[in-house]
Amino acid sequence: MTDVIVVGGGPTGLMLAAELRLHDVDVLVLERDAEPTKVVRSLGMHARSIEIMDQRGLLERFLALGGQHPVGGFFAGITTPSPEGLDTAHPYVLGIPQTITDRLLAEHAVEVGVEIRRGCELVELHQDDDGVTAGLADGTQLRSRHLVGCDGGRSTVRKLLGVGFPGEPTRIETLLGEMEVGVPLETVVEVVAEVRRTRQWFGVGPIGGEGLFRVVVPAEGVTGDRTPPTLEEVRQQLRAVAGTDFGVHSPRWLSRFGDATRQAQRYRVDRVLLAGDAAHVHPPAGGQGLNLGIQDAFNLGWKLAAEVNGWAPEGLLDTYEAERHPVAADVLSNVRAQTELMAVGPGPQAVRRLLSQLMDFADVNRFLTEKIIAVGIRYDVGEGHELLGRRLRDIGLKQGRLYERMHGGRGLLLDQTGRLTVENWADWVDHLVDVSEELDVPAVLLRPDGHVVWVGDDQADLLEHLPRWFGA
Repeated sequence: MTDVIVVGGGPTGLMLAAELRLHDVDVLVLERDAEPTKVVRSLGMHARSIEIMDQRGLLERFLALGGQHPVGGFFAGITTPSPEGLDTAHPYVLGIPQTITDRLLAEHAVEVGVEIRRGCELVELHQDDDGVTAGLADGTQLRSRHLVGCDGGRSTVRKLLGVGFPGEPTRIETLLGEMEVGVPLETVVEVVAEVRRTRQWFGVGPIGGEGLFRVVVPAEGVTGDRTPPTLEEVRQQLRAVAGTDFGVHSPRWLSRFGDATRQAQRYRVDRVLLAGDAAHVHPPAGGQGLNLGIQDAFNLGWKLAAEVNGWAPEGLLDTYEAERHPVAADVLSNVRAQTELMAVGPGPQAVRRLLSQLMDFADVNRFLTEKIIAVGIRYDVGEGHELLGRRLRDIGLKQGRLYERMHGGRGLLLDQTGRLTVENWADWVDHLVDVSEELDVPAVLLRPDGHVVWVGDDQADLLEHLPRWFGA
């Protein structure tokens, strides 16, 4: 019996599998597709996901293959400068195609001992008091103690569980692809600038160094399936929207996506859980989808590992849904707002102009930006200091950086007093005696995902809080 089966080998599934392996959990990833997809859904990472890569020692790999870009202009595509004073050591967007993100996360997962099986389609799912039985399309039966569905918006796991997925269906489909163009770049830039004055769901722009352009254009209607569009369909829609098809030719790949906005009613049914797009889908406004899934995995990984390894305090695994469901609901809310602001009608355009003026105020700009980059999230871990429930950004220490000490995925007591101890929790929590000019509290206790769950200098008080997150 495997400890955990992860269904879906995208960014969420791969991140989760690697997190589990940091705690010696046996993990098997099942991916339906026989080969990695060439379709580039996401083009980058926001600050919180960048922090996560830094916390696990992966950031240099991503920085080597991506580019750093300003944070401003991500809320509904409203042009703004990058806000000052963002609570992160990484105040930039990392431009990196999802295909590269997938590859880097797969390499990391394999390095830490994850088994990835491609061409394996889940068709059956049953659970009992001892574990979960997963039935594959080829007749194979697999057993695990837990199973996590990270298998996308049309999740088979979610459907087999019978979990509701309420929300709004697709109203508008968008065509997406990478191809070459037959007109000068100056012509493309001029036409796109004019169209985007009123249509935000449109774009034609160069990518990479091979003469390729990424094309995004609204479809004529809603098909409701995954059938890729033809090149002629893309040409027709470009002519309808922009008045020219730019002479597009030689597509590398073509795809379509809808604007459905839905969220699973539950993230856990006994031994089976949902994460990433299997738990929530929404239009790509603000580029939050991939990031939301990676952050789900980061929250869930250490908690599920604690459950498997037998040291999880009562109710710890349930905090995954309690913490992440509201976060996704807030993302869906801000995406709905952005979608309205990107509509072409006179009413939405009037509101868009008004909000553009409001975003000239620094506090408004920073507030909306922090929603997109997910550094303002605060989980409910109890009353007290303003740091409680927030993740602690990377800070400088006398002995290096905070995130350098978190690569192993363990809890951490950062002790500036030198008088504290984690006593019998040393198996799960590292004790770091060091000081930082950027931290104005005596000591903080961090969960493996970097969120603060205790602040203070009283040893007895610390010992009362350790069991809540790290067991008896």
